[in-house]
Amino acid sequence: MNPQAKLIFTLSLTLGTTLTISSNHWIMAWTGLEINTLAILPLISKSHHPRAIEAATKYFLVQAAASALLLFSSMTNAWHTGQWDITQLSHPTSCLILTVALAMKLGLVPFHFWFPEVLQGSSLIVGLLLSTLMKFPPITLLYLTSPSLKPSILMTMAILSAALGGWMGLNQTQTRKILAFSSISHLGWMAIIIAYSPKLALLNFYLYTLMTAAVFLSLNSIKALKLSTLMTTWTKTPSLNAILLLTLLSLAGLPPLTGFLPKWLIIQELTKQEVALAATIIALLSLLGLFFYLRLAYCATITLPPHTTNHMKQWYNNKPTNTMVAVLTTMSLMLLPISPIILAVV
Repeated sequence: MNPQAKLIFTLSLTLGTTLTISSNHWIMAWTGLEINTLAILPLISKSHHPRAIEAATKYFLVQAAASALLLFSSMTNAWHTGQWDITQLSHPTSCLILTVALAMKLGLVPFHFWFPEVLQGSSLIVGLLLSTLMKFPPITLLYLTSPSLKPSILMTMAILSAALGGWMGLNQTQTRKILAFSSISHLGWMAIIIAYSPKLALLNFYLYTLMTAAVFLSLNSIKALKLSTLMTTWTKTPSLNAILLLTLLSLAGLPPLTGFLPKWLIIQELTKQEVALAATIIALLSLLGLFFYLRLAYCATITLPPHTTNHMKQWYNNKPTNTMVAVLTTMSLMLLPISPIILAVV
């Protein structure tokens, strides 16, 4: 892709995200979401592969439908209350439609079907953008409107997301699809807490972004798109593969790694709010996710491929690891001890 075109699309993504997260009027927020959608489409379809074109088409159709629902919800609210302010959403029908629209934007169950397919048709870097940056504006809108939304609907969606995200990731062999189901599962954790403690949901999103970026960039630097390829990369970058193992365990939420912090705080908050049953269910469902993270980690670092493998072993790569990967993986592993400082800032 032309560097100038890539620069324009990147700037448009930044503009769209900034516009949505900083606006307090529904039309401005909607405009930002539309700019985002139009800017990411060329990045998804830049390889001109039929799979990439299909992914871009699916992404466009789903996001257009979600944006239309969001606009309809805000117009219905304005019709009944005369308010265009995002935080003044009070009409029950508008709240319900908005919940559906944001669930479609984020890929929450039962509106999740597009997300693994779109991620599979994109490159790892575009997949990283779709999993992190493109989720930021809808999460912000969910944060702003959380007092108006029904906790029971959000909790049902959250538990279903954690269940299906874990279940459907079990038999996947493509790393991008596994990370897509991981994203759906993590969104379940954010959705369950957003009605009770919106700041905690945002903290979860920030830490999830940090860990997912570390995993995506690590996989991109070793060019691993399938588990079978991942099995042969230990010869190329042994140190990066060892760190990838720990980053994946952090994403699964194992102590004493960074990923344990949001899960621990969410379970604590849910117990305080007297929804211990939901906390127990979602904690048990996270074991499904742990299984496929362990599978990824096992393929990356522990197994030696059989001699009949179709993949050629790669030469040891003596190039230094990308600084960004080093910083992100370090943060993905070591932020738990400074959790009091993080909580004080948030």
